[in-house]
Amino acid sequence: MISIVFLEPETAGNVGFLARVMKNFGFKDLVLINPKCYHLAKEALDLATHAKEILKKARVEEYKFLKTYDYVIGTTAKLGTDYNIPRSPLTSQELGEKLKSLSKRKVALVLGREGAGLSNKEVLDCDFVITIPASKKYPTMNVSHAAAILLYEAYQAIGKGKVNEHIIPASKNDKDQTMKVLNTALNKMEFSTKEKKETQHRAWKRMLGKSCLTKREAYALMGFLKKIK
Repeated sequence: MISIVFLEPETAGNVGFLARVMKNFGFKDLVLINPKCYHLAKEALDLATHAKEILKKARVEEYKFLKTYDYVIGTTAKLGTDYNIPRSPLTSQELGEKLKSLSKRKVALVLGREGAGLSNKEVLDCDFVITIPASKKYPTMNVSHAAAILLYEAYQAIGKGKVNEHIIPASKNDKDQTMKVLNTALNKMEFSTKEKKETQHRAWKRMLGKSCLTKREAYALMGFLKKIK
């Protein structure tokens, strides 16, 4: 199941537009994290048009609710370099292929704040981040416009027949256990500085998130890491 998560929305109109876009592409589960506006305000309902039911069923939660998802996918217009591992994104075109492999897991697609997007800490909490290729002169898009592009890509991929339905993706617990074993392996290694060790931790966490491991792959990786002396 894929939830569309809007972080601290400030404008009721944007929430309404988002619900409408979700309806366009067959998504139903809207989660609002610490909203700063009322999602059932007249402006939101008017702009949602035929998607009012999505607004009425929207859930209002706190940030910690994201921990209930197997995979958290962030969105960002702020790109990093190879040295900024957390903000090294996949493109919107790659989103669909990732979602195909996660069809049996609970996934959150997180849209950042209208003004500031996701903070560095929030990006770190994501398994990976997605960006939409746009003009360098003005790469930041309105939240609902960005959502339209991302949900279109998602619909094109998962709205069609799935040839990999028999493959079980790793769950949040599987990923957490893999990282625990990985950290044990890292603790056995020598690093010249604490920062270099932390970089390894971040790099591996991001690689595990982007790779969308199957359950079998996660167990194979854990078995391999446990052999490191």
